[in-house]
Amino acid sequence: MDLRLSDEQEAARRLARDFAEREIAPRVLDYQRTSSMPLDLVRHMAEIGLLGGMIPTEYGGSGMDHITFAVCQEEISRVDHSLGQVMANPSGMAGTALLRFGSEEQRQRFLVPMVRGEAFMGIGITEPHSGTDAARVETRAVRQGDHYALNGTKVFVSFSDLAASFVTFATTDPAAGNGGVSALIVERGLPGFATRRFRDVMFSQVTARGELSFQDCLVPADNVLGSEGQGFRVMTSAINHGRLSVASRMTGLAQGCLDAALRYARERIVFGQPIGRFQLVQGMLADMLIGVRTSRLLYLELGWLLDQGKTRLAMESAAAKLYASDVAFRVATNAVQIHGAYGLTAEYGLERRFRDAKAYQIGEGNNEFLRQLVAEFALGFRGRSGVSGEGSGAT
Repeated sequence: MDLRLSDEQEAARRLARDFAEREIAPRVLDYQRTSSMPLDLVRHMAEIGLLGGMIPTEYGGSGMDHITFAVCQEEISRVDHSLGQVMANPSGMAGTALLRFGSEEQRQRFLVPMVRGEAFMGIGITEPHSGTDAARVETRAVRQGDHYALNGTKVFVSFSDLAASFVTFATTDPAAGNGGVSALIVERGLPGFATRRFRDVMFSQVTARGELSFQDCLVPADNVLGSEGQGFRVMTSAINHGRLSVASRMTGLAQGCLDAALRYARERIVFGQPIGRFQLVQGMLADMLIGVRTSRLLYLELGWLLDQGKTRLAMESAAAKLYASDVAFRVATNAVQIHGAYGLTAEYGLERRFRDAKAYQIGEGNNEFLRQLVAEFALGFRGRSGVSGEGSGAT
């Protein structure tokens, strides 16, 4: 396994880094303070090919391989994880679901605008009584002629007040278990469909997480992804890609914290010398550096395996995601500590990274469950089915 970047991959990485440093860094504090999505930056990302990610060129995408996509996400997330998440929207669960299960009409109608930066799509998985157990779907969809009557609630949905449409999972046949779950595309503005944005939560407010509620919402039958009863397959098919995305973004977030801590440890003078001369600070910095580099190796390995066409990677994707998010939280914590009181201020960007890192120890499969999953694979209690049966509302 050779994890060295090719010339093309390195060129894409440099493009992403240059964009992040020139375009995002000067503005990130302003749009984070106002909790507003910088739509002009999103469109610029689309114009230079970063938003197209792994989507094929026939749908306006960049046709990136998994490693190229991941290293570009790391570079964007090093400056701002929120726009790293935006980059994941077309190539994450929403785009992957449309690509694998959508009709040609659905791809043209919903996927192409996402790649162009003209629209967002949210994913409604988590419910008030279920999160990690994503197969326990209480939202119901009942066929009524050429529509489905949809009733239920989804929570912690990204792009809740930005997305034009949402892939929502609902039970269409309660007696069929996982086989009775269907995926429906719910468009904003349908009668009986409402969204509510969550405020004052430990998430970035830029990507606007919130609640979806359905009260006898009539969804056209043509908006079913795949066929009725395929919803659980739609949900689980993108787990490996989703966790690759989270792992690379958390690695980028951690790298940004490490960069800031190293810079501050050189510049901050206490007792007549830089604080980087003190052994305790050096110990924290060494652990931070090792964690970031190891996190990067895990996501590169996962990307390499996906590029080889491997699909049964539930253990590898779980390990990459949980390790990267744990490292990101530890690195963010240490970076705040090294900065002292300045680390608590928005100006230095560390409290924002701290909040995002904590959120992703829970989102995309909470880390306690993922540790159990990895251990059960190692013990031989689970086979390599490639479907682990868990999910999350944060993607």
